[in-house]
Amino acid sequence: MRYKRDMSEPRILWQPDPGTLARSQIVAFREWLATTRGVVLADYPALWRWSVADLEGFWGAFAEFAGVRFHTGPTRVLTGESMPGARWFPGATLNYAEHALAAGPGKGDDDLAVIFRREDGFRDQLSFGLLRQRVGAARAALASLGVRRGDRVAALAPNSPDTLVAFLATASLGAIWSSCSPEFGTRAVADRFTPLAPTVLITVDSYRYGGASFDVRPPGVPCGQVVPPRRWAELLATHSGAPLAFEAVDFDHPLWVLYSSGTTGLPKGIVQGHGGIVLEHLKALRLQADLGPTSRFFWFTTTGWMMWNFLVSGLLVGAAIVLYDGSPAHPDLGALWRLTAEERVSYFGTSAPFIQSCRKAGLRPGTRYDLTALRAIGSTGAPLPPAGFRWIAAALGAQVQICSVSGGTDLCTAFVGAAPDVPVWEGEISCRALGAAVVALDETGVPVHDKVGELVITKPMPSMPICFWADPDGIRLREAYFDTYPGLWRHGDWIKITPRGSCVIYGRSDATLNRGGVRMGTAEFYAVLESLEQVLDSLVIDTSGAGQDGELLCFLVLAPGVSLAEVEPALRAVLRESLSPRHVPDRFIVIDEVPRTLNGKKCEVPVKRILTGLDPARAVSPGALRNPDSLAPFVAYSQPSATGFGAARS
Repeated sequence: MRYKRDMSEPRILWQPDPGTLARSQIVAFREWLATTRGVVLADYPALWRWSVADLEGFWGAFAEFAGVRFHTGPTRVLTGESMPGARWFPGATLNYAEHALAAGPGKGDDDLAVIFRREDGFRDQLSFGLLRQRVGAARAALASLGVRRGDRVAALAPNSPDTLVAFLATASLGAIWSSCSPEFGTRAVADRFTPLAPTVLITVDSYRYGGASFDVRPPGVPCGQVVPPRRWAELLATHSGAPLAFEAVDFDHPLWVLYSSGTTGLPKGIVQGHGGIVLEHLKALRLQADLGPTSRFFWFTTTGWMMWNFLVSGLLVGAAIVLYDGSPAHPDLGALWRLTAEERVSYFGTSAPFIQSCRKAGLRPGTRYDLTALRAIGSTGAPLPPAGFRWIAAALGAQVQICSVSGGTDLCTAFVGAAPDVPVWEGEISCRALGAAVVALDETGVPVHDKVGELVITKPMPSMPICFWADPDGIRLREAYFDTYPGLWRHGDWIKITPRGSCVIYGRSDATLNRGGVRMGTAEFYAVLESLEQVLDSLVIDTSGAGQDGELLCFLVLAPGVSLAEVEPALRAVLRESLSPRHVPDRFIVIDEVPRTLNGKKCEVPVKRILTGLDPARAVSPGALRNPDSLAPFVAYSQPSATGFGAARS
């Protein structure tokens, strides 16, 4: 039965196909629950409600359904629902790498595991059998360097099969993995790796991006041994044929260390455990994304973004994962669409800014390339505006599910996203994820419905951090998530949950535009402004704060040949009409580029701090930025002697 639209709702851009849905993993899980547990749940909303009302029932049942390989079984599913401090599957032992590599459906020696593409045209692929052989050799190589359970292995490495092999070998030993992309500066790498004191630091000498080659300077990181490419290759050759084995570790044994952006201080080392990631990623990939042995899963990412960790978990469900190393726009914006066509990608993940770039460039991949294998496109990293939804539907076809998702490095997953049995409404994230008790709260902690509020998770999830690195008392962890609403996880985003169960993310709550008491998320502003062809990028900053009036400043990157004088009247009119008169900026200022983190997110809070007088050295760490030189105009503008900046740059 197809969903009937209420005419007061946004337009439906995609609906589940009944035949495809009948073969989906989420339907199989509901049928399994009815047969084995006597739990009858008619649809996704019912399944979601049960999944958050009975955490032990849901996660225990899913672990059995998914065939989680416990070496030692748990004594129970969850010790309690208090946060922080909830403990999942006490007594259980397992290993992430075993779940990725153990034989199973779609994981025979000859089954495809990895496809690798590089921007210069190089291509390679690995079967599961060959991947297991290489991980066995890498495991023995790391052991020969002294790596043991609990040791750290860090890698300054590209998104390649060699990096994947090193990670899986690390996990198989019960050691702890951490990686940075080679374009990270030496300071950014040192800030992340130095606290880990890795036993082994694997590095590359150079990398390619956008048609050019760049040398990599070795970072000054205290470690046991630095292993450059040639030595790593020699070690693998020496240990070729070594058997593959898996160290059984506790459910909450550290698997990897991920990092916050580090824009306003040293990056937080976010530690997640083997069991929590296995369980959450199996759920997200099997039930929410419907990936399995016949899937080809691609997400454009680097090794410094959590989406790399999420992508390689495609191996857990037997999917063939597609790794790409290089620029998404080299030699042109069609590069990733050609890859998708040539490799028969079924799930293509990217970022909202990439979708916007393709839209503004007038691309129509669905008519230019053979995308008949593509059934879903994922988008994250920033809220996808309605114009992005419309472009995907028009440029790729109504048969492609638009999976706009939002979550974070903090949990290495999406807690609002898509599902095979939920429609896609224009401009909206389809649903809350199973097991994710997401609510919107007002400033007093009262839930709000169909209104914008703070995104809060009221119950624990398995992939929540087991700790921050070098935070033995848990003080930084509690300050990061649990201080605002004690016992509840405050994520730092504005969200609205609609009566349909869909969601809209409005941007960071600490970058709110508060004009005359009317609050608005920055994502709403960008959705309006960047829908205009003349605007390539933008950054909006409200300099008000602490009871002081300030200016609403809008910084613009304009299309070539466009002047501010010719476009400003239209900008003011569309913002007044679409948002409110109070949210028309006091000034528009033209800049060359928007400051972004290494993972491509706009630096709203650091720029606001600079503009309101904080020493730039304290406001932001340049090493955490993709384009540190882009800060110069904001620093100049913040100086007391600065005059005429807006006019000069306009």
